[in-house]
Amino acid sequence: MTIQTKETAGRVACYGVTHESCMGRTHAEKAWEGLAPFEFDHRRILASSAFRRLQYKTQVLVSPRGDHVRTRLTHTLEVASFARLLAQALEVNVSLAEVAALAHDLGHPPFGHAGEAALNYLMREHHGFEHNAQSLRVVEYLEHPFPPFRGLNLTYELREALAKHRTAYDRPAEIESEDPVLTRLLASGPQPTIEGQLVAVADRVAYDCHDLEDALGAELLDGARLEQVTLWNEAAAEVKLRYPNQSMFAIWRPVIETIQQRLLSDAIRATLAHIEDWHIDSPDQAREHSSPVVSFSKQMEERVSQLEEFLRENVYNHPTLRRMDDMASRTIAELFNVYVEHPNHLPQRYYDRIDQQGTHRVACDYVAGMTDRFCEGEYKRIFMPFSM
Repeated sequence: MTIQTKETAGRVACYGVTHESCMGRTHAEKAWEGLAPFEFDHRRILASSAFRRLQYKTQVLVSPRGDHVRTRLTHTLEVASFARLLAQALEVNVSLAEVAALAHDLGHPPFGHAGEAALNYLMREHHGFEHNAQSLRVVEYLEHPFPPFRGLNLTYELREALAKHRTAYDRPAEIESEDPVLTRLLASGPQPTIEGQLVAVADRVAYDCHDLEDALGAELLDGARLEQVTLWNEAAAEVKLRYPNQSMFAIWRPVIETIQQRLLSDAIRATLAHIEDWHIDSPDQAREHSSPVVSFSKQMEERVSQLEEFLRENVYNHPTLRRMDDMASRTIAELFNVYVEHPNHLPQRYYDRIDQQGTHRVACDYVAGMTDRFCEGEYKRIFMPFSM
């Protein structure tokens, strides 16, 4: 099936968020002339320090594996492109979907999910660490380029999407705050708006497919092992009809693009069916539904789950990646413990927050904001000063 999309040109279906229905910002502020609310958010996300640092944060393979592997930034850009396609096809707010995708990983620490697991363990007695909650903390507090307030003063709907982002590797943020606005983010219903929900599907399509491609490129996988994956077999059979005499190396990009197209087309069909069957005719109804409105069909969900299990067994648990993850976890743990035990190693602006927020949370914020290479550099500076 060909994905049919069309620009909404300001027209949004009844179940989507309109610029007029946007619930506003915490602080009254005039946006740039000519920019709609979510376009103004878009500008602020792109200009943030946290967004720029994504360039040097691991997706799955640490960058020394090669210059062609995905980083957290290129992953984010792929998610945004898929979110835009889905939003156009579903006739919801494209600007909100795209900016939610661009912001969804701002709180990710260095070294991918190994870094997140390490920080969560280190913070186990201090409310833990979860990168969606941290993404919200980044835009609400840690980024503070404007004198009148901390944070980026983003719209309610965008912050809600960050707080409720959910995939197999994400859980809705558990935010402990006396701020009534933040409390309301999670109290509005179990789901974000459809724009926020489709980012989770776009995220899943992106990492399932590009992690597969990166693993092939790094020779962690070969084509023969992929024959047990239904999605791969179906797409490869279609591509081989067009290129019967080409090697697997020559056609794996067309195969992966075919998988992406099938996943997106299926999600569009299934979601439109849910909207009709469940009588979703407002953003609030999408928020309050017990299960996500945006999803794959049951048959496709089984295929995607099979692919994800294959990736877990053959890529994420590959001995090479396990060694890299173990090294990353040790680096983060040793750095974190130094900052907790000797906070004078922290920059002054972080040290000044300790009395208010505690050493563990401040150290966690500092480590989580690091890029891979800065983290490695700090480790060498503290533990191997004479090797530099």
